[in-house]
Amino acid sequence: MFSHVMLGANDIEQSKKFYDAILGTLGVKPGFIDPKGRCFYRTSAGVFALTKPLDGNPASHGNGSTLGFAAESPEAVETWHKVGLENGGVACEDPPGIREGNGMKLYLAYLRDPAGNKICAMHRVP
Repeated sequence: MFSHVMLGANDIEQSKKFYDAILGTLGVKPGFIDPKGRCFYRTSAGVFALTKPLDGNPASHGNGSTLGFAAESPEAVETWHKVGLENGGVACEDPPGIREGNGMKLYLAYLRDPAGNKICAMHRVP
């Protein structure tokens, strides 16, 4: 459904360090900075990118917005969360764990990135 997702960041290098660390726990290679100063992570599943806002205003999080990253196991979700906290992320929502609803069982963890964007790692429990 999606070709790419781009989030605003106020400090690209700080955000790159954070995302290199957490996405690395999910098997994603470090991002690269393009000539315009944006950071890109490319996988066979799509592209994730970071940019300073084009309008020159500071990046800000979207109230009610969450970006989720797929994880292979509950342990991968736990590692993602731990590494995120160690690299400038801030815990939000409930601690990592199982959430159930609508006939689904998910293992989730939530963080705020250095720019305040709400992100999560999710594993669908069979």
